[in-house]
Amino acid sequence: MHVRTLSRLLVYCVLLLAALFFLAPLYVMLVTSFKDAEQIRAGNLVSLPQGLNLDAWRLAWSSACTGVDCRGLQPYFLNSVTMVVPAVLISTAWGAVNGYVLSLWRFRGSEFLFGLLLFGVFMPFQVVLLPMSQVLGDLGLSSSVFGLVLVHSLAGMAGTTLFFRNYYSAIPRELVNAARLDGAGFWRIFWRIVLPMSTPILMVTLIWQFTNIWNDFLFGVAFSGADSQPITVGLNNLANTSSSVKNYNVDMAAAIIAGLPTMLVYVLAGQYFVKGLTAGAVKG
Repeated sequence: MHVRTLSRLLVYCVLLLAALFFLAPLYVMLVTSFKDAEQIRAGNLVSLPQGLNLDAWRLAWSSACTGVDCRGLQPYFLNSVTMVVPAVLISTAWGAVNGYVLSLWRFRGSEFLFGLLLFGVFMPFQVVLLPMSQVLGDLGLSSSVFGLVLVHSLAGMAGTTLFFRNYYSAIPRELVNAARLDGAGFWRIFWRIVLPMSTPILMVTLIWQFTNIWNDFLFGVAFSGADSQPITVGLNNLANTSSSVKNYNVDMAAAIIAGLPTMLVYVLAGQYFVKGLTAGAVKG
């Protein structure tokens, strides 16, 4: 019993050290964002601020310069929201239908088609930059938020299809066959039988896609224009804007603002993400 207690205590200590290690950068960013310039020069990285000074947050949000544009991160944040919401919904819905077809309505060549889709999961996105630029130019969507929505929907389709296809493969085919005998068609079976059983994998896919699209920098910097750049590009521009004095508190506040939506998603819906992954693992 004594050995078991020591072993458990050792595990807790290791987990605590790991948590402190990963949370240390966030702590430094947070406390620095509440300090003024004098406190930053006089103190050290881990010292607490003398008070909750929100000036850096106001500057980062509304008036910090990103190049020659001094409107802060607000326009970039709104661009990301406008881009992320439709892109996540489209890629998730698209993947759900693809996974439904490839698992429960298999046809000749469906396994080969699924294998081709898997290339999209492992293919480096740098490969598609030039052809995607040509496609966006032909469609008249270059340097626009709608172009970014299209790019992220296409880029996420392979991953969402993989998630849903593996999840739906565990659904008993007898359910589909019985519904077909009762006269239910393709879409009715999907809406009435399959989709109500998809809550775990839907949560996994929505959170996964939201995180990937919100944090993306490559597509944002390659396919956006001056008025359609997402939050990651805005944060990069803000951090690299030269000035006589480096405002570390503003940079830290801006970084937290950029990462806050994904942190909130995992805090509020993290349990559903874990349950969804577990359900998918159990069902194969």
